[in-house]
Amino acid sequence: MKILNRLPPISALRAFDVAARQLSFTKAAEVLHITQSAVSHQIRHVESLWGIPLFERRNRQVTLTREAEALVPVIREFFERLDRTLNELSAEESKGPLRVSLLQSFAFKWLVPRLGRFNQAHSEIDVWISSSDDVIDFNAAEVDVAIRLGLGDWPGLHATLLLTEYVFPVCSPEQFERMGRPQTPEKLLKHPLLYRYADDICAKWRDWFADAGVEVGSLPPGTRFPSTGMAVQAAIDGQGVALARSAHVEDDLKAGRLIKLFDVYSPSNVKYYVVCPLGNEQHPRVAAFREWLLRESVISQAAFDRVGAAKSHLKQAAASP
Repeated sequence: MKILNRLPPISALRAFDVAARQLSFTKAAEVLHITQSAVSHQIRHVESLWGIPLFERRNRQVTLTREAEALVPVIREFFERLDRTLNELSAEESKGPLRVSLLQSFAFKWLVPRLGRFNQAHSEIDVWISSSDDVIDFNAAEVDVAIRLGLGDWPGLHATLLLTEYVFPVCSPEQFERMGRPQTPEKLLKHPLLYRYADDICAKWRDWFADAGVEVGSLPPGTRFPSTGMAVQAAIDGQGVALARSAHVEDDLKAGRLIKLFDVYSPSNVKYYVVCPLGNEQHPRVAAFREWLLRESVISQAAFDRVGAAKSHLKQAAASP
């Protein structure tokens, strides 16, 4: 009899194993969270496939047959080895590096200064950082999770909102001392402004001036940079005034390397999201990193919102008669 050619489903073998442990179809059903008739059906299926009886049924009690007693140790060893192997594979997978892709400026200004706290909480996870301003292709790149700036509408990806920012002009204390405080936002047009190439993606200088009540025909010439981070660094070095994002200058403002100009804070038209392929969001390493990011973002978001709300209130009060 070629029994190997007639292997039953795992669920049927599990029903047999549990029923053999309990010597009761009713108790087996409770353990497996199925009905007693389902347990009976599974066991009858095994008996039919193998052509051997597994239980003797007498007066609402069941006992193992001689054949079943020979099979039970084999089946239990199979389940134990399968469970042990799967746990080992899962543990091995969780020890691998967590590959994170994000915008260079966001990595440098927001993530890296905080990353030590994640390393302390999750010393078992090695984080490998890569930076790129291009949209990540998870099918082509070796990346587990990404932080991206956008609208959150990426088909096939799981996106979790991380941060909503405000944008505002900043300069170094040295630049501020040289140019003096501009009396109005319009006066800022007479000072060197720093730009990004990709102003179609992020908040533009023109949008900020509009929120400040200034109609701008043409912006003055100024140095352009491939990233916000470079523009902010140029501002720190005293080269002009940069339009900064909240997450990029939070620490620089606290340390006094930059000064905010004017009480006009424009909400960013795009937001930061934690992104990964659908189904990967519950992977242990990805989930641990995402949950840590969200805890860190709560602190930053509260600071951004307090400032933004306060400045919006000031603008409304100034506009009131």
